[in-house]
Amino acid sequence: MVTMRMAPNIWTRESGLVEKRDVVTAMKRGFRGRCPRCGEGKLFRAFLKTADHCAKCGLDFTPHRADDLPAYLVIVIVGHIVVPAVLWIETNYTTPVWISFAAYLPFTFVASLALLQPVKGAVVGLQWALRMHGFDDNPPDGIPPV
Repeated sequence: MVTMRMAPNIWTRESGLVEKRDVVTAMKRGFRGRCPRCGEGKLFRAFLKTADHCAKCGLDFTPHRADDLPAYLVIVIVGHIVVPAVLWIETNYTTPVWISFAAYLPFTFVASLALLQPVKGAVVGLQWALRMHGFDDNPPDGIPPV
């Protein structure tokens, strides 16, 4: 039997001094479109384009990788609101098809657009709080930036 011995972790005072990041607070700030660190600077420079950095605290937003997760989450959220409402209305009331389309499609479209930016902000806040995708102060060696 071969036993492997790992190098012991040496803890110093400096290694324990890392910035505490609250996940819920960071996600709330991101949901409101604010910097996840300070909560004052703007997170977005356009509808879905994040700013390069926070104007107040200087946090760099360029390492975020939200990709398609906000769109998937918006589909799930809006779907869980629209589908039960449509099923309830269609089983209890008889509405013409044109009225159904005239009501459900615009509501789904507007709700999806309204939630897209806040959900993306919450995802960026989550990534910052969990030190993901370059938001870590000390990234591991040997991993090239994306």
